[in-house]
Amino acid sequence: MAVVSVTDDPPPRRLADRLRETRSTTFTGRDPQLDEFRTALAGTPGAPVLLYLEGPAGIGKSALLRRFTDMASAAGRPAIEVDGTAVTGGPAAFEAEAAGALTADRPVLLIDAFEHCQGLERWLRERFLPRLPDGAVVVLAGRRPLDLAWRTDPGWFPLVRVLSISGLTPAESAELLCARGVPPEQQPPLIAYANGHPLALSLAAEVTLREGVWQPSQDVTSALLRRLIEDVPSPAHRQALHICAHARGTTEALLRAALPDRDTEPIFRWLRVQPYIEEGRDGLRPHDMIRDVLDTDLRWRDPEQYRAMHRRMLEHLVQEVRTAAPGSLLHRVDAVNYLHRNGRIKRRYYRFTGCGEVTETPVRPGDRTALLDLTRRAEGPESVTLVDHWLRHQPDAFHVHRRCDTDEPAGFLTRLRFGPADERLAASDPVTAAAWEHTRHTAPLRDGEHIEIARFIIDPVHYQRPSAILDLALQRLVGTYLTAAPAWTYTLWSDPSFWDELMTYSQHESVATLPQGGLYGHDWRSRPLSGWLAAVGAEDLFGRRPDPDGVPAGGYTILSRSGFDTAVRDALRSRRDPQRTSENPLLGTRLVAEHPEPDPVAALDLLLHEAVERLGRESEALRVTYFDDLPSQEAAAARLRLPMTTYRRHVTRATERVADRLWAQETATHGEPGVVNNE
Repeated sequence: MAVVSVTDDPPPRRLADRLRETRSTTFTGRDPQLDEFRTALAGTPGAPVLLYLEGPAGIGKSALLRRFTDMASAAGRPAIEVDGTAVTGGPAAFEAEAAGALTADRPVLLIDAFEHCQGLERWLRERFLPRLPDGAVVVLAGRRPLDLAWRTDPGWFPLVRVLSISGLTPAESAELLCARGVPPEQQPPLIAYANGHPLALSLAAEVTLREGVWQPSQDVTSALLRRLIEDVPSPAHRQALHICAHARGTTEALLRAALPDRDTEPIFRWLRVQPYIEEGRDGLRPHDMIRDVLDTDLRWRDPEQYRAMHRRMLEHLVQEVRTAAPGSLLHRVDAVNYLHRNGRIKRRYYRFTGCGEVTETPVRPGDRTALLDLTRRAEGPESVTLVDHWLRHQPDAFHVHRRCDTDEPAGFLTRLRFGPADERLAASDPVTAAAWEHTRHTAPLRDGEHIEIARFIIDPVHYQRPSAILDLALQRLVGTYLTAAPAWTYTLWSDPSFWDELMTYSQHESVATLPQGGLYGHDWRSRPLSGWLAAVGAEDLFGRRPDPDGVPAGGYTILSRSGFDTAVRDALRSRRDPQRTSENPLLGTRLVAEHPEPDPVAALDLLLHEAVERLGRESEALRVTYFDDLPSQEAAAARLRLPMTTYRRHVTRATERVADRLWAQETATHGEPGVVNNE
C-alpha cells in the first residue's frame, strides 16, 4: 500500500515531484478516461464514484493509474494505492493494504491488477467500499470484466463507469515515441509494428534507440525479445531473463540458487530496471506478453541449459516449501507448480489463475452444518454420514475452502492419516479400509510410518473438475508429498476416466475400483520424492518420462523391520561370498541405491564397514568374526579370549546395533528432497 498525503505546508521538493513531472510530460492519449477521472474528483451531481479500467496485459492500465495518482495529489486528495497481487489472502489482507482509505478525508483508492483479487468483488461492493468516507473515489484496473452485479445493484448502478482501455491511435503512438526520443522519420515502422500497444511501442523505442534502426518482424514479441536479449550485458544476465520468465516470481534468493557461480546482486538490480519487468508480491516477473516467448525460446534453443536451470530452480523452491510456515505453504507449492505450467497434462487439470476466489483454512467449530450440506449436494447422504464420522475422529484432516468475499465454506478436502496402530479406525470407512488393506498386502507400514488418504474432495459447483477449489486441493496434496513424508499416499476420484491421466503422470497407480470411485496410490519409500520430481519435471518440460537414474525400474525394495534385520545378518555372514551377497535384498533398498558407490555390492560392504566402525569398542566381536580372515567362529572366540556363549552374545548384540543404525539410515532418508535430476 502506498499513501500520498497532503499537508498545509508544501513539503520540500523530492524525487517524487520530478517523477510526477516526467510522467505528465511523457503520458500519451487516454483523454476520455482522464476526463472521467476529473469529473469523479470534482464530485458534481451525476459524477461516478467508481471507475473500472478494463483492458489486456500491457495496454497501459498501470500507467493510467499512476497518472490518476498524480492528478489526485495535485488536487489535494490523498491517494491510496493497492497492488492486487499482494491481497490474495482474503478480506483481512485487503483491508490491511487499503486501511488508509477508511480514515483519510475524501480519499482516492486506486487498485491495480484487480484480476488477482477479483474474488473479493462482492465483499468490496457490500462491506468495504460503503465504509469509505463521503466524497471518496475508487479506481479499479483489471483484465477481466467487472461483475455484472455492480450494474444491477440500484445503489451502485449510477455510480459506476466501466472504461475500456484499448490501443493508442497512430497519432497517440507517434506522440509516445516522440516522448521516448525516437525521431519522427523512424516512427512509421514502429507504429505499424506495435499496432497501438503501449508496451510494445516502449520496447520497440528502446531497441531503435540502441541500434539506430528498426526492422519489423512477423512476430512482434519474438523479434522484440531477440533484439533486447542480444544487448544484455553478459550471458549471466541473459540467463537471469530466462529464470525470470520460468518462475512465477523471481527473488534474489531464487536467482542465487539458479546462478550459483555468479554474483547475482548486480544482476538482480539490472533486472529490476528493465522496461519489461514488473515487481509483485512474488518478486520480479516479465510482462505477460513476453514471458512465454522468453521461456519457449530457451526450451527450443538450448534444452540442456533449460533442463539444468529448471532443476536448480525446482530444488530451491521445493526447499522453500519444506521450510514454509503453515500459512504460506500453499503459496510456496503454487510456485513449484508454476514451473510445470507448460506441461500438457498440468494444463488440463490446473487453472493457474490465482485470482483469490477462495482461500483455505482449517475447519472451524461452526463449520459442521455447512460441510455436511456441501457433501449432501455433491455426493449424497452416504457420504454425509462418513464426513460426519471423520469430523468427529480426525477434524484436523479437513481443509476448508472459503469464498474470499463472504468467508463461507464453498468446498473442502479431507486428508486422513493412519499409522500402524490405526487399523480399526481405518476399517470404519470402505475407502480407507481398501487403502489400508492394499498397504498391508503390498508394502506394510513400519514403525513410525503412516499413510495419507485424500478421501473427500468436495465442490458442489465444479465437482472434481478444474476450479479455484480444485487448484487449492491439488496444491495441498502436492504439499503433502513434499513435506509430510508419508509411506503411502492415496487419492479417491469419483470419475477415474477423467483423472487417470493425472494419476499416471504423478505416479499414482490404480489400486482399487470401488463403488465410490477409483482409488490411486503411491509408495514413497519405493519411488521417492527425488525420482518423482525428476519424472514429472521431464514430462512437463519435454513430454517424455525417462526412468530416473538411480531408481530401479520396479522401484526400491521395501523391507519390514524383521526382514531388514535378517538381511543385515545375512550380509555380514556372506561378506566373503560375492554370489550370495548379490542376492541380498538390501541391494534393492534406498539405503544402498542412494550410496555414492555405484556398485551395489561394494556400497553394501562400505555401509557395513561404516556401521561396525561407529560401534566403537562394541564392534570388536564383529570385526574379528566378519572382517578378519579367520576360519571359524571358534577361532574368533579364541582370539577374543571369550567363552563361546559370551562371544555369541557379543556378536548378537553388536549385530543388532548395526541393524539399528542401518535401519535408521534407511527410514530417515524417506521424505528428504534429495537431488532433482532431469538429465
